[in-house]
Order: sequence, then C-alpha cells, then structure tokens
Amino acid sequence: MKQPNLFSLSRKEGWRRFADAPARQRPDRLTRAQLSALSETAAEDYNDARHDWHANFGIVNTPQLSAIHEELDQIVASNRQDGDRIRSAAVIDALPGLGKTTIANLYGRTFDRQQIRRLSPVTDGGHERIPVFRVGLTSNTTLRTLNRMICEFYGHPATDRANAAALASHALDCVLSCETQLGIIDDIHFIDLDRRDGLAVSNHLKWLANELPVTFIYVGVGLAERRFFADGLTGKNTALAQTARRWTRLGVDPFRLETDQGRTHWRSLLKATESRLVLTDHRPGMLVRLADYLFERTSGHVGSYFTLVLRGCYRAIRTGAETLNRTVLDGVRLDEASEQARQKMAAALAHGTMPSALGDTA
Repeated sequence: MKQPNLFSLSRKEGWRRFADAPARQRPDRLTRAQLSALSETAAEDYNDARHDWHANFGIVNTPQLSAIHEELDQIVASNRQDGDRIRSAAVIDALPGLGKTTIANLYGRTFDRQQIRRLSPVTDGGHERIPVFRVGLTSNTTLRTLNRMICEFYGHPATDRANAAALASHALDCVLSCETQLGIIDDIHFIDLDRRDGLAVSNHLKWLANELPVTFIYVGVGLAERRFFADGLTGKNTALAQTARRWTRLGVDPFRLETDQGRTHWRSLLKATESRLVLTDHRPGMLVRLADYLFERTSGHVGSYFTLVLRGCYRAIRTGAETLNRTVLDGVRLDEASEQARQKMAAALAHGTMPSALGDTA
C-alpha cells in the first residue's frame, strides 16, 4: 500500500509541500477485460492507486469557491498600503461542511505560488520567502499559544521558553524577515468571548492586524451569532466594536434546487466530479442521473457530497460494482447531520417543496 503523503499545514514545511505539490498522476481506466487480466498483486496495486486518486483528485471549482476567491482578490489587492496603514481582513463564516477551510487554503496556495514565481524563493535580505502563514486554533487557545503557533509555523527556536510578549515580537520578526503577506487563521470560533482569555485573544487579533503587514483571512463557524463582529460587546457598547468595521464577512451557501440557476450549479458539480472518477463501468451522466438522490443524501453540503462520492468509489471498487448507483451509495453511511436530514429532504423533493427538473434513476 502506498504511504500517505503526511504533512501539517501549520508548519512551513507542510505548507510548502502543499503549495508546491504537482498534479497527481491519474490512473488509467481499464476495461472489464483488462481488469480481469490483472494478477492478484497487480489488481491490488491498481485498486490502491485508484483509492489514492479518488481521495486526492483535486478540487472542483464550485460557484461558491470562485465567488469567494474573487472577493479575496479584491481585499488583498486593496491592502497594498504602506506599513503605517491598517489593513482590512476577510472572514469566511459559514456552517460546517461547506468547504470554508478548503476555500481559504486553496486561495493561500494560489497566492503563495504567484508570489514565489514573481519574487523568487529568497528575499533580498537572504531569508526564506514565506508568502503565507497558516495556523488553526484550538478550544484552549490563549494569547500566548496563538503567538506560539505563529512562531512554530516559521520554526522559530524560542517557542518553548518565551512569554507572550516575546513570542509576539518573534512572530513580527518572522513575518517581516520572510516578507509574509497573507495570514490564514482557521477555527476562530474556538475563541470564547465570554471568557477573559477569549477576549484577550480577540483583542490580540486586532494587535496582530495593526502590527503585522499582512492581510488576514479568518475562518470560523457561526461567528455573527457568537458576537464576533461586535467584539463580544452588547447594548450601546456595540458601537465601540472595531471588528465589524475591519472584517469583511464572506458567507458560503450550500447548493440549492429552488431555482434554475441552483439546479444548473448542482448539475455542473456532478458533471465535474464525474470527469475525475476512475471506475471501469463509468458512463457519462452517471452522477447527473442521481442528482435528486445525491441532494437528498447531502442537503447540498459540498463536504458531505464529496464524502459520499469518495466512499462510494471505494465501495464500488471493493465490491466489483465499478460504478456509482443507488445500490452502491445506499451502503455508505454519512455524517449524522446528513443522515438525520435525509428523510425530510426526500419528502421535500417528493412533494415539490424543493422543485427540481432533474431526473433520478438508478
């Protein structure tokens, strides 16, 4: 079995591997006769290569992804001020399973590649150029741990023994020396504004935005409901909040079938996915014919959709079905939210509550 390509995006080495990774080599699609002619070992290797491909075949460019990347381009391009100006930030705020983190990481990868190509991998000062840093918060993130995580991304040697103030200074030095221009901070919903530590971290994010000459992209769940844009303030004090004036909120919607455009977008996603699959009995329209069924199973959440398709491919190969149909996909259990919503979604589709012009056959 091929060893997985393991790395962490919270370290510069892992981010570099992610940013520099070449396109994967797609396995050939064999006929039934060719598949049957393989030896047991060759068949095992071929199937393993297909499993690896399906799990990593790349990102389908959805309308949601394209729209947010265009917004991010505008924000980053407008933040070319000198160091004395405060830069605005972007925050991708949406429900789980809609691809927020993927959207942010892919934008960071594209930006990173552009900067390395234009400016070279080494700064004029002789330092490694690191156009993007990325960290993910945890449920117990404090001011010190946030600074430490940024320093650890760069591999700074003083992360274990320095206090919060020293770590903040080290983080600033890393950003300036490596000429970083973009900072991605994921899972900021872990910051609890009802706790003193949480408020300290929230305020520190403002300090980082003031002091670090980078554009920040924050990613989180339900941030408006958690009063992030009001800095945790309520009543008349809400007017004193700075976040709502500095952050541009970018939402990610699930796919919908209520409109012709929504159905067109859903079909486009299915067609694009079909083109990536390597199954012996694959036929054009294999997924499009299951459009309503796939929507019923996933409620239009792109994360659940890809989980269903990828697990379905694994099952299709292991069982010898070599295609995706209702029989194969019914054997795949999804996340609990999708499973709980499935019955209601099926009823809505059956009664025309959510109209669809798409057929649904096995």
